[in-house]
This record gives sequence, structure tokens and C-alpha cells, in this order.
Amino acid sequence: MNVYKGSILTVNAQDEVFRYLVEDRGRIVFVGDELPSAYAGGPVISLGTRALAPSFVDTHEHFASFATFNAGLNVMAARSNEEIMQMASDFARRSKARILIAFGASPHSVAEGRLLSRAELDAVCSDRPFMMVKYDGHACVVNSRLLELADKKVRGLRGYHPDTGEMNQEAFFAASGLITASLSLPELVSNMLDAMDYLASKGIGMVHTVSGIGFAGDLDITLEKIVGRGAQHGFQMRVFPQSMDVAVATSRKLPRIGGCFACALDGCFGSVDAALIEPYAASEDCGVLYYTDEQVIGFCRQAHEAGLQIEMHAIGDAAFAQAARCLKAALDAGPRADHRHGIIHGCLPTAEGIDICADYGIQIPMQTSFIDWPQESDGYLESLLGPARAARLNPIRTLWDKGVVISAGSDAPCTDPDPIMWMDKAVNNPSRHERLTRREALRMCTYNGAWASFDEHERGSLEAGKIADMVVLSANPYEVPAADFGAIAVERLILSGKPYRPQSKNMVTALICGLASKAKI
Repeated sequence: MNVYKGSILTVNAQDEVFRYLVEDRGRIVFVGDELPSAYAGGPVISLGTRALAPSFVDTHEHFASFATFNAGLNVMAARSNEEIMQMASDFARRSKARILIAFGASPHSVAEGRLLSRAELDAVCSDRPFMMVKYDGHACVVNSRLLELADKKVRGLRGYHPDTGEMNQEAFFAASGLITASLSLPELVSNMLDAMDYLASKGIGMVHTVSGIGFAGDLDITLEKIVGRGAQHGFQMRVFPQSMDVAVATSRKLPRIGGCFACALDGCFGSVDAALIEPYAASEDCGVLYYTDEQVIGFCRQAHEAGLQIEMHAIGDAAFAQAARCLKAALDAGPRADHRHGIIHGCLPTAEGIDICADYGIQIPMQTSFIDWPQESDGYLESLLGPARAARLNPIRTLWDKGVVISAGSDAPCTDPDPIMWMDKAVNNPSRHERLTRREALRMCTYNGAWASFDEHERGSLEAGKIADMVVLSANPYEVPAADFGAIAVERLILSGKPYRPQSKNMVTALICGLASKAKI
């Protein structure tokens, strides 16, 4: 038994803050201001100026991809290609990997205003294949060594640019498939276990992962299910297969389906293929809707009738409107009170689409990390969309006030899975009229995340009877000045009442335990 004394941020229905929390055998047995005599003899953990809150939930992450890239080089913080080349050179010198992977390059966050070229990657590393993946996960640049290996697979595909080494669209997916196919099973599992530890260091105790891209036979989905079930120390994973084939979920006995890629209704702003109702500011192009309404409605109805929870990627307003009306069509055909279908991202929602979400209970796993994002700067988005549309991006306050449930996801590896950053961006949104309060921001990252996967009865708030999944924060986010919000640190993650410890199983043990486990996934 442990007695926590200090600021206990419950995130319960009343958003109450109490003085004491008692944990016993992994469960919360008491929360209140006056400690009952039955617990008076228990060891007291004094929080001082710190705060205890529910552990965080990342409701949209490409876990297998993040695990792979997390084992490589992250260049998101670089502000010039010269700096990226130096980072890549150092990485190539110290890494023993057969194929080198870097992630996070953006033409919008470096002084040169462009991606590295194949020749520049060759200057960094010419003896091993090297892939520099763009921040949005929709393109990459490869060196000559990798181009030689990939040429037969990518030649003739849309997006193949051997002169610069840039691969996008179909060529990018083919090149990515070559990389993922080269990873051994021990590497994949080891990377996943390391990724869990990284997420835990950020206070994340549960991740909703969307997978099913680039791995033969959807190996990433299968591995996430097994490794997630075998995870140690209370770490939780909820798997969404990224497929329009309902059988991919039902054959694995997964209760949900959706994500990006095959379940993406459009592209993204970085590749200028997010689907818009009106053309982009500097062209007559409206982006790309990947599917017709008939196709999306057919998928939604089939998945809905199979009892699955559905999520679909929509960045542009045309895609958001399509997602909303197609989910509405499925729900009109077969009403279900508590479906919790969702529209991922929801960057540029329409007023009509927002009303549908509010009326039909459609939730939105959003990425507040996209707000004021160096990899896709406000200046770039304004030049792309025009000032009026750019001002309507990520309307978190509008959605919240309409009653739409918003949770927070990283879209990792696209952004760093950092809940403190998510809350900071929500509280300090440059669009002042779209800011959330501190309490709303914490709820978005905790309770709403658990609710989005039907876990709110066991997790997401600090209430008696629930599992003691908690995080110790260096300061009380309800009291810290808004300007200092980003300085809050995660000091400790506690899952099932115990401080999180690194995953320690080897590949064989992790797989055996996962196959034998009946844990929720």
C-alpha cells in the first residue's frame, strides 16, 4: 500500500483535486481530502510542489514505424541541411546497422528551404544504404547505394526521382517496404520494446497504434498484438489495423479498424495532396480524395455491421466532410449508441462535419503538436491555404465547445510523442480563441484517450476502484503560468501501482508471453 499526499489531479467528472490518494495492490482504493484511519499507517509519499495525474494516452501513433525510426536518427531539431549532414555523418560513423535510417527532414524548417539531395547523402555515407525520411512520412531521399538496391522495385512508379534521390507516393512505399523487409525479427521486437520505454519516459502508459504498412503479411500488426499483450510493467497497447478489409481485424479478433495509408481519405499538406473543397492558394489543384463516397460508405457499413470501431485519416476539409457524411450514412443505416468511431487529425474540419460529429458521437484523435510546428510552419501553411483557411486549422476550442470528444495523439514518428508538448500547444495556441484551459488539456491527454478505446472504466482518471496508472509531474499544471507550461517535466510513470521499469524480456520470451496472454489489446 502507498499513500500519496499532495496535489492529486483526478480528472474525474467534476475535475476534482484532492489531497490524498491510496493505492493498494495496483488499484486505487481511496481518493479524498481526509485520510481514513484505515490507511493512516501506510507509507506516505509526499509530492511537495509536484502533482499526481493519470498517465497519458497517445491515441494515434504508428508504433512499428516509430519503433523502427526511434532506433535511427531523428533530425527534426536541425535548422539547416549542413547540420543534418553533420548529424548523419556522426550517426553513420557510430551505427553498426546494415541500412541507415534518419527521420524528420523538412524543407520548411531548414535555412536552405529544400530536402537533402542524393549527392549530399552520398557525401555523408556511400558504403551503406541510407534513407532520409521526410517529416510527414510520405516521402524520402535515398543515397546511391540504396537506389541501387531499390531500383528494380521503384523504377516506373509514380514519385520516382533518381536524379535527386527523392521518392514519394508509390515509389516511397516501395522503398520503405524494402527497408522494413530487411529488418530481422529480433531487431523488430527489440525496437518495439525500446520504443515502449521511450514512451514511458514521456509519461505515456497506453498507445493506440495504427499499423499495416510496409511489412510483408502485415507482420507489424501481428507483432504489435503479440508484443503488446506480452508487455511488462503494465504498459498498454490498443491495435488498429490500417486496412479497408474488415477481415484483417476480425481474423485477428481485434475490435477496431482504421488509421492512415489504406484508411486515409486524402494526403497531407506537406505533399500538397490533402483534399480541399476549394483549390490551394497558388494553384487550381484541390488535392486528392483517394476514394469515392460509395467506397467509403461501403467500408464503413461493413465494419460497423461487424461491430468494429472505425477510425479514418482526414486532413483537408473535403476529406473531413467525406469522413463525417460516410460515418453518418453507416450510423443511419444501423444505429449503435456507443460506437466511438473517429476521424483522425481533423486539421481542417467543416462546420457541417463538426455538427455531424457532435450529433452522432464521432470522436477526433487530434494532433495539437501540429500547431506552430517547425516542420510545417505557419508561414508555409498560410501560403498554401491562404490566410482565411489557415486560421481555421486545428480548431480545438470550437470542437470542444460543440461537445466533440477530442483526444491527443502524436502521429509518431511524424512528431515526438510528448504529452507535455501537446498540452502546451493546446493551452498556448497562437489562435487565442481556440485555446483550451489547463484542465481541458489534461483531460484531452488522459481520460479522453482512455475513453476513445473503451478503457475509461479502468483507466484515465484517478478514482477509487480504477487501476493505479499515474504520472508524477514536476509541477501542478493547473497552477503553472501558461508561459511556463512547457517546462513541466514527467518525473515518474506509475503503472498498476508500481514505478515503470524498462522492458527486460528478450525476443523469444516476449513473443511466448504475448502468445500466451489474454490481456486486452
